[in-house]
Amino acid sequence: MAQKIIIDTDPGQDDAVAILLALASPELEVLGVVAVAGNVPLALTEVNARKIVELAGRSDVPVFAGCDRPLARALVTAEHVHGKTGLDGIELPAPRLPLQAQHGVDFIVETLRREAPGTVTLVPIGPLTNIAEAFRRAPDIITRVERIVLMGGAYFEVGNITPAAEFNIFVDPEAASEVFGSGVPLVVMPLDVTHKALTDRDWIEAMRALPGRCGPTVAGWTDFFERFDTAKYGSLGAPLHDPCTIAWLLEPGLFHGREINVEIETEGRWTTGMTVADWWRVSGRAPNALFLKDVDRDGLFDLIRDRIARLP
Repeated sequence: MAQKIIIDTDPGQDDAVAILLALASPELEVLGVVAVAGNVPLALTEVNARKIVELAGRSDVPVFAGCDRPLARALVTAEHVHGKTGLDGIELPAPRLPLQAQHGVDFIVETLRREAPGTVTLVPIGPLTNIAEAFRRAPDIITRVERIVLMGGAYFEVGNITPAAEFNIFVDPEAASEVFGSGVPLVVMPLDVTHKALTDRDWIEAMRALPGRCGPTVAGWTDFFERFDTAKYGSLGAPLHDPCTIAWLLEPGLFHGREINVEIETEGRWTTGMTVADWWRVSGRAPNALFLKDVDRDGLFDLIRDRIARLP
């Protein structure tokens, strides 16, 4: 039986690849895609989400708009990374797929109440605002979540938006703190993993050569996306952060990490949004997350290529 998931996202080129990977994988049943403000404002992320789902030929998957700002802070966005649309690199037509009228947080709540307990995994690959707001509105759903597989945080790599913080956590640290403290089993893909998931020119050209429209589109996105990281880090390619979450659901053996305690800094003068990851287990606090550290890079990129090749 396919694993039921809800993708919560702020597309973002790497978000887009994650969504395509999920939609190309029969092991996963995508119940819905919920947009959140993050890489760009909500008015763009919900349009981008619909474009991606439509690109994959999956008009059966509903798209919802969630929260347009963090729980307690002004929104910080990342057009300097993803471009003014969030999906710069290749132009896609305006989506015909309609945006659902229901608020995305209400969809999350309703779905978790409708489905059997322990059968739905949440996959947040942007700020955790929608998830925290759903838990606030309906605490009864918390114990019904099977697990949360998220992209966010860092330990050894430290921050990419401040010296201490990774972007998704930094945008809404209050939401992250509530989710990490919820008791739901967590699987965390930090920068420590995703900065090892680097594209290279051979892979991009292999994607460009795929038949259909999805492979060449991914190549166009990656051509744009990698310019930021190659300039900033001196790397040869771009990290595909968010697809790591979907890949873990499909092939967890590609990743290695350990169960540790992770707390979120919400008050630090210089460290707001930091994931305080007790990798060496010195705090005495109980583990609350499977915190990944390593990835089989070649296996990951083979998986992404092979699955997206199935799409139109």
